[in-house]
Amino acid sequence: MNNTFRLLLLFLAFLVLLITSCKQYERSNQHTTCIAFYNLENLFDTINQEGVTDEEFTPEGKKNWNSDRYMEKLGNMATVISRIGVGENTPDGAVLLGVCELENAGVLADLAKTDILKDRDYKFVHYDSPYYRGMDVALFYQPKHFTVLSSANHELKMPEIENFTTRAQLVVTGILDKDTISIIVNHWPSRRGGEEQSRPLRMAAADLSRSIADSIFQINADAKIIIMGDLNDDPGNMSIKKNLGAVEEASKMNEVQFYNPYEALHVEGIGSLAYRDFWNLFDQILVSRALTGEDCSSYKISDASIFKEEFLIQQEGKYKGYPWRTYSYDEYISGYSDHLPVYVYLVKQIK
Repeated sequence: MNNTFRLLLLFLAFLVLLITSCKQYERSNQHTTCIAFYNLENLFDTINQEGVTDEEFTPEGKKNWNSDRYMEKLGNMATVISRIGVGENTPDGAVLLGVCELENAGVLADLAKTDILKDRDYKFVHYDSPYYRGMDVALFYQPKHFTVLSSANHELKMPEIENFTTRAQLVVTGILDKDTISIIVNHWPSRRGGEEQSRPLRMAAADLSRSIADSIFQINADAKIIIMGDLNDDPGNMSIKKNLGAVEEASKMNEVQFYNPYEALHVEGIGSLAYRDFWNLFDQILVSRALTGEDCSSYKISDASIFKEEFLIQQEGKYKGYPWRTYSYDEYISGYSDHLPVYVYLVKQIK
């Protein structure tokens, strides 16, 4: 065996050791945390809030929304949240949880103090959005794991469209177990009026998320950024692939692109909501390049999943197999949400 070949074998052995030692370290001595997102599907209180269109979710409204139904809805949401991502290595479940379709800070406080969730000591970051229906986005966090450094609310403005309103985008930067991370929580404009006709609105929302991320990258080129939300588009749509700059394979990312682990799941026909016997995957969590790779000294994405437990799925009737929602049109069916939660695991070695 000549010296060149021997050196090559030694070099390859070193690379294998480097990679497998990191993986082995992950398995034997790692810290794992869960990050999640959940569309709460119309979590309204029973009070008619001035200045927003929420009359249907009042006792006098067409949905007959009352205190009993509100309390049941809170309990249903708490049950789901309490189970997302819980495992042997993640007893605290979702340490960070982005949510959307909630009316105000009051419903967030009511949800956090339910008997099921109160031991988690969830705090939240929330701003009122300009959306005419009064629905917002927010971020729950567990203070023992996450410390908020700053937050901001970014409104999507479309001056060329008369009376346009939508949910604002929430940006929270903080320290997650000694790692600085920024989270952008979204609920992009819906497909009302048709996917093609409404597409420019979601592309504009993607441009806003992209602009927010770029401003963070200007401060720190290696910033750890998580973009999450109900994007009302699938992973392969232009708003996500082109405007936001998402890729399916982390190994092919450039410095400012985002890795979307949900694209591969969508290709397999997996979704977070169903419509006309087709599964869409509108709910997604994307990460910047600094949250990918083999270096386990700081948080890296490990797995991405959809929380699809049997109790969240309708077991009979016209919509058997669909997510079990709160209302079927105006009929109260006491379910959970028309969306399933999504979550990812981040791992890093314990020093």
